[in-house]
Amino acid sequence: MNRRTTLLVAAEFLAWWAALALLWLVLISTVDALELIVGAGVAGVAALAALGARRAVTGR
Repeated sequence: MNRRTTLLVAAEFLAWWAALALLWLVLISTVDALELIVGAGVAGVAALAALGARRAVTGR
């Protein structure tokens, strides 16, 4: 992987993470520190899964 590819993958990961974390915040009823930590972690795992799924479909 060259530098440009690495930056594109990182940007895609951050975009997925931000969208999924925002969705988590919209769907929970109470916002406290523990919910924010769990939401950030779950969004990170889901963002990795989304990256893997896209790579599996496109073959890149």
